[in-house]
Parts: sequence; C-alpha cells; structure tokens
Amino acid sequence: MKLIGFAGVLGIALMLQGCGLSNAPVLYPKGPIALAERDLLFTAFWVMMIVAIPAIVLTLFFVWRYRSGARTAAYSPDWDSSWKIEMVVWLVPAAIIVVLGTLVWQSTHKLDPYKAIASDKAAFKVQAIALDWKWLFLYPELGVASVNELAFPADRPVSIEITSDTVMNSLMIPALGGQIYAMAGMRSELNLFADEPGTFIGRNTMYSGDGFPDQHFKAHAMSEADFTSWKTKVSGQGTSLDCKSYIELHKQSVADPVAYFSSFEADLFKLILQKYAPAGGPGASKAAELFCKGAA
Repeated sequence: MKLIGFAGVLGIALMLQGCGLSNAPVLYPKGPIALAERDLLFTAFWVMMIVAIPAIVLTLFFVWRYRSGARTAAYSPDWDSSWKIEMVVWLVPAAIIVVLGTLVWQSTHKLDPYKAIASDKAAFKVQAIALDWKWLFLYPELGVASVNELAFPADRPVSIEITSDTVMNSLMIPALGGQIYAMAGMRSELNLFADEPGTFIGRNTMYSGDGFPDQHFKAHAMSEADFTSWKTKVSGQGTSLDCKSYIELHKQSVADPVAYFSSFEADLFKLILQKYAPAGGPGASKAAELFCKGAA
C-alpha cells in the first residue's frame, strides 16, 4: 500500500511539474513591454492589499475577541454614526481608486500597443492573419510567409499588424506583451521587443470554436545568424501562397503543422481587409476579383 501511495504522489508531482510559477511567462517576462505590464500588475495588487490585509486581520481578530465564552469584550451596539468608521469606510477605498485610476491612465498611454518602441534599429514588420484555427504570418520585408510559427530578429523591435479572416480572435505572446484583438475588416497593431534570443508560446486567447484549444504557435526571437538561416530555409523550402492556395489554407482545420511559403500574393493583408469592405467600397472589387479567381 505504501508503494502504491508513493507511486500516486509521484504521478501527481510529474503531472503538475509544468504548473510551477517559474514557468508562468506573465510573472517571468522576456521583454520590456511584458515587464512593465507585470510591474503594473504587482503595483495594483499591493495597493489593493491596503484594504484586503486589514480586512483579513480584523476578521480573525473579531472571531477571536467575540468568540463564545469571551467575557472581556465590551458590547457597544451604538456605533452606526461613528465618523471614524465612516472616514475609514469611504476615504480609504476612494484613495485606492484614485491611485489605481492614475496608474491605469499613465500606463494606458505608456504601453499603447500602437506606440513604436524606441530603438536604434528599425522595427521588423510582420502581418498576422487569424484563420480557423491557425495563424498566418506574412513578412513584407522578406517576401515570405509562415503558418503557426513567428520568427523575428531578437535585436530589433517587432511591429505586428493584425487582422482576421474569420471570427474575432486575439493574439497574445505572454512573455513579450499583452493581447490584441484580431477582427475581420479591421486592422490592429502590436509592438513588442525580446530582451534576448528565445522561443515563446503565442496563442489565440479569444474563444473561436472547436479548434480553439490547438490554436497556438511558437514565436522565435533569433540571433542574426539563426534568423538568416531561417530566412534561407523558408525561401528554399516553401511554396507560393497565391490566391488559390490561400483559399485552401483558409478552410477550417485543427492543429495544423508549421508550414512555409516562399512568396505570397502582393498586398494580401490589404486585400483581406478590403474583402470585408461594403460593396463598391475602395478596393472591394479588387479583393473580390482575387478571391473569386482563386476559387475558380
């Protein structure tokens, strides 16, 4: 029985070994944006503890002081008009709200996802398109594309344009920054930076149907040499992402493997945005022509 019990405890420990806080990217960020967001989270937590800790301590104190059989506790029922209690009840929460509101106001502008990250190197541009249930990444600077894998040089900020060619999604790489929604016909943006080369998990954080649990990808921040090798690999092994292959890619699929495209249709990101424009709107006919041609 002891052996069975030990085996059970060992099995539970093995199953939970990936659940430690040391593996939580939000608490151990790998970029300045995620670090600032974590610090804001910690600051807000400790400000709220100004109320929570005294409330817990006083609850325990009252339970002990007014326990059954206590004879020393004074009975003072007429305290409903106490100005001291009223000041604590109203002024302390009000002060906390003011402090938290100020923090949120300042951080909202400081951590604006559209705000370019200051660097002596130009930002690396990526266009991300949410599909069912996968992510398509276009690299205008390189002329290549990838599915369920994001790669960028670690010594440059990365600026991601985001849209969706399906229902609403949300792109997030927790180790590098917060989530930004991807919506059909709309363009959003996320600026990130990695402190050093590494591999981070990214995913869709907005429920989008049956394949949602498997809609994740690896984001690789690479050294200059590794990124050059990756670019050469994609350019040499990938196929062309023309309108016909894009329509095939657009079909619903779950847990797609990583795929590469050595080239993609010109202005594909823009055409996907225009696909949802009102009939007769700017670029709508060109988008319709592209996707109709691919479907033929």
